[in-house]
Amino acid sequence: MFFDGNEFLPGGSMKMQLPGRVAGMIVLLMLCVGAASAQTPSAPNASQPAGQEAPKEGMPVALTLKRAIELALQNSKEIQVAKIQASVADRAAQITKAQFMPNLYAGSGAGYTYGIPETPGGRAPSIFNVSYTEQVFNEPLRGQAKETQEQAKAQKIMLEDTKNSVITRTAMAYLELGKVRHSLELLRKEQESAEKILQVTQERQGEGYELPVEVTKAQLTKAQVVERILQLEGREDELEVFLRYQLGLSEAQSLEVTPEELPGEAEQAGDNLVAMAMTRNAGLQLAESDVRAKEFRWKGERRGYFPTLELVSVYSVLARFNNYTQFFTTFQRNNFNAGIDVHMPIFSAQTKAAVGMAQINLEAAKVNLTNKRTELTADVRQKTRRVRERDAAKEVARLELQLAQQNVAVEQAQFAEGKRNLREVEKARLEENEKWMAYLDANFQKQQAQLELLKTAGQLDKVWQ
Repeated sequence: MFFDGNEFLPGGSMKMQLPGRVAGMIVLLMLCVGAASAQTPSAPNASQPAGQEAPKEGMPVALTLKRAIELALQNSKEIQVAKIQASVADRAAQITKAQFMPNLYAGSGAGYTYGIPETPGGRAPSIFNVSYTEQVFNEPLRGQAKETQEQAKAQKIMLEDTKNSVITRTAMAYLELGKVRHSLELLRKEQESAEKILQVTQERQGEGYELPVEVTKAQLTKAQVVERILQLEGREDELEVFLRYQLGLSEAQSLEVTPEELPGEAEQAGDNLVAMAMTRNAGLQLAESDVRAKEFRWKGERRGYFPTLELVSVYSVLARFNNYTQFFTTFQRNNFNAGIDVHMPIFSAQTKAAVGMAQINLEAAKVNLTNKRTELTADVRQKTRRVRERDAAKEVARLELQLAQQNVAVEQAQFAEGKRNLREVEKARLEENEKWMAYLDANFQKQQAQLELLKTAGQLDKVWQ
């Protein structure tokens, strides 16, 4: 019940009580409407998932190198295909292995019989039958099973190699995109300097202080800068499209990358990297796995001269209409047989040919492994030297940039003193921008060499862990 405060005032009249009651009723009605609306669930925003706000369409995505690699490993279509191929290899290995496990089959061989009861398979016609088989000793078949199991392991190595390839391409694209964007910033500043130089040259040519050829040179410089800007903008678009596809991002989302340096593991001594590559290189691991698989097959085929042993049993339900009583003295409806099936090879040309084929394949795999080790050692040493060469080139580019920056400072100081004109200052800035881009190119080339060396040595996890 709702009470109005005027009812409790001494000497309160009905005129004072009536407005109070009306106001109280209005307040009560508003509270009821508010409670009802609070209990009604509001329709969720379709563009916003529950629990976490999705990035808005067109909003830039800030990425670090580590985050980009993580997204690539989660969304790469190549990795998904490699995982499926690894699963297929596992299933194929289980098919051969299943013959050494219990296998139970049920069926029927019922049919019309005219004459002696028999079936094309040599078994007696039956209304219902159950058969059981299990390989116990069959060395050629066991060798094939071990070979397929080793091939399944090799497929997992290929999966890891696919991941390494995805990491390498993603890291290179990320680092190159940062370099291209920095170069575009420098080129746009260079375009401004070229326009100023052209303007000053045109003014001086109009005053008779410059020849028309100087104006043409200034125009050529500006046109070259515009051409390079267009080329880099095209390359920027290509890298962005590749990264969006690789990272599983929408086409409308722009990317923000930050310049990063790779870890220093790729700059260690070549001998250390050779030792690491011998244990972690994917190509060498695949060659070693191939030798093991071929060796399993060769051992199995060579033991094909041994007897084979298989557990077998059959239960069958027979029918009188198959003429059993006419050709056998007694008839029994339910029949059960169990035992072993043994085959002793006396002369087998097929076994001899299989052994020779397996031996040739094993020898070829061993030669391939030896070549892989030799090539890997040379490849690691070559890529180590390339990293050092790129590092030296980067240092040269850094010193040239430092010299160009100092030259700009000198030109600006002399311009302030009236000893240099604006065109000479802008030319110095153009030279500084060129050295900047040369330094960015040298740094990116060194990073490329580092990534290739880390991939060869099996140390790519150092990039993003």
